[in-house]
Amino acid sequence: MKLDPKYVLRVLRGMSYDKFSEVLDRTQKFSGMSKAAITRDMIHCARRFGAGYYDYVTFGFWDLTDAQRDTYLTRMRNKKLLTQLNDDSYYDVFDSKEKFNEMFRDYIGRDFINFQNATREEVRAFTEKHDVLFCKPLDGSCGRGCMKKVVADYPDFDTLYDELERDESWLIEEVLEQHPDNARVYPNAMNCCRVITLLDAAGEPHVIFVTQKFGLDGRVVDNYGFGCRVDLETGRICSPGVSGDGSLGIVYEHHPMTGEKIEGHQVPMFKEVCELAKSAAKLVPKVRYIGWDIGITPDGPAIIEGNNYCAHDFWQLKAQTPEKTGMMPVLESICPELRIR
Repeated sequence: MKLDPKYVLRVLRGMSYDKFSEVLDRTQKFSGMSKAAITRDMIHCARRFGAGYYDYVTFGFWDLTDAQRDTYLTRMRNKKLLTQLNDDSYYDVFDSKEKFNEMFRDYIGRDFINFQNATREEVRAFTEKHDVLFCKPLDGSCGRGCMKKVVADYPDFDTLYDELERDESWLIEEVLEQHPDNARVYPNAMNCCRVITLLDAAGEPHVIFVTQKFGLDGRVVDNYGFGCRVDLETGRICSPGVSGDGSLGIVYEHHPMTGEKIEGHQVPMFKEVCELAKSAAKLVPKVRYIGWDIGITPDGPAIIEGNNYCAHDFWQLKAQTPEKTGMMPVLESICPELRIR
């Protein structure tokens, strides 16, 4: 694999050697190899497959042959994939929460208002219509800073408004009701399906992978929880849950809060989830590779957000790929024009 020297240099400059040492310790624990042997093999994998050190531990590269390693979408390959498939001049549609909701208004299934631009009376009308508010920092990501505010918890509207004005610049949304089948596993957050779509050269959308996410520890978002591979034919979870930081190797057979079994859980309305993602994928055809977060309500799926920079790791995790095959064959079968190896 030919790597862009400038990109490699940026990666090395931004590399945290404390984190590298931490990952090296974890890999030694999992593999039983010496640190010297791991380091040599990591360098080999970086040179030949564009794999970062997190890739090495997350995908279990110590346990794979070079032929198997070559099937994985690694960090640097993902960078090339994004460059070839996604036009970054359209990224603001996905980076701006308000622009995204406006573009995909027919797909999100909920009311919303930008607190920063709305008048006081418009905010008042919104709170009179909705009993619970889901507040997202306009500049936030990965669920950081999101919170629910129950209107009835405040003595009056002015108190609520003053708190909103003091805290952040919010995008305020109606709170969607979660489908009871997923709420049974974890009730505190909307547990989203992460649906990866790919547009082929003719503009036809394909669902190439689905992860069902579940929240943890009482958080109101499913970020920092765990994900589970979903069988694309049946819509059933076909793996254990794996921690959002796949390098930790934390596996969940049951949800630690509710005790619900993970593998075998049927994702409700799965066909509708996939069809919604494929339909949405055609709206911005210049961004061909997208990871959609889709919540499922009793009335059907609703898109929560779309990710133009789709993390490449959580859909190739070691505990979820017993076949020891990554996503490169799927990507190249749909888009044979790709040149990312």
